[in-house]
Amino acid sequence: MIRLEKRPQPSRAWTVATPILAVALTMVAGGLMFAALGKDPVEAIRTIFWDPLFNEQFASYSRPQLLVKAGPLVLIAIGLSLGFRAGIWNIGAEGQYIMGALAGAGVALALYPLEAWFLFPLMVIAGALGGWAWAMIPALLKTRFRTNEILVSLLLVYVAEQILASMSLGLMRNPEGGGFPGSRNLQQYPAAANPELIAGTGMHWGVVAGFIAVITAYILLNRHMLGFQIRLTGQSPRAARFAGVNPNALVLFCLGTSGALAGLAGLFEVAGPAGQISIDFNQGYGFTAIIVAFLGRLHPVGILLAGLLMALTYIGGELAQFMLGIPAAAIQAFQGMLLFFLLGVDVLSNYNIRLGRREVA
Repeated sequence: MIRLEKRPQPSRAWTVATPILAVALTMVAGGLMFAALGKDPVEAIRTIFWDPLFNEQFASYSRPQLLVKAGPLVLIAIGLSLGFRAGIWNIGAEGQYIMGALAGAGVALALYPLEAWFLFPLMVIAGALGGWAWAMIPALLKTRFRTNEILVSLLLVYVAEQILASMSLGLMRNPEGGGFPGSRNLQQYPAAANPELIAGTGMHWGVVAGFIAVITAYILLNRHMLGFQIRLTGQSPRAARFAGVNPNALVLFCLGTSGALAGLAGLFEVAGPAGQISIDFNQGYGFTAIIVAFLGRLHPVGILLAGLLMALTYIGGELAQFMLGIPAAAIQAFQGMLLFFLLGVDVLSNYNIRLGRREVA
């Protein structure tokens, strides 16, 4: 009989090893899935993980894209990790990402064709406030009426998607676009653009913001009383209440911070790589960032590394679709396997596996 025995405290060795084991299991299971689709599993895995970095035929394009894709993932995941550590579950970062993009782009489009140095900073503030305001809806409902923030934040994603479609077809549609949906291209509006800071690297202000978020979150969690309260609430809510932690204030802070960071990610994306508000603007970064947060063990440095790994699967997945004809749904399933195996093997961090005979009463 196989049984699980609770460890006195989580195993540090398994805590470090489980992400590595989850990646290995994902490769094995993903290889089997690709084989079932009639593709060479070794070639598929190589195309996803190796070719974007080391195949000179693709590396000149893929390497800069690594930072482009990792920037929003890290930025959103850092915000989510603060709430997850405290047991506050924001599952609606995708909606906050959309609303941040709409708010930031709305400022630029409303002031078009203004060329002023303060326009982009104003867009950044608007993007953060847009994501923050959208996150405040589940935050206030939870603190006021004890609603479930998981359901409310998730359902608001679909509301945000409908607002995005409405804006693309209506208020924000480019008047010079010949009736096609989508806003003006912000990359062609110098004062509102978010270009590469160093040519050929993929480094833009969103990537810089991601690095700043990693450093700030590390200091907050390890050197600040608020970080201690977040960690204490996640480990023992009852002890946190005895220590004087205000749970409502913590909910507002965690959801608000994660919403603001998701909104910033949306703003940097719409002013940079995406370039415009469109019906299909959202790429699922808000949901993928959940995988990044857990793969990084909710640790800022771990999230940075996990964000780079997940960005690699995005780039390699696109390459595998183009080179090998692998369906996009299979690539999404491959990414989902990573969270599945991570949560599965994470049991080993908290439990010992014991083998023995079933006792007879």
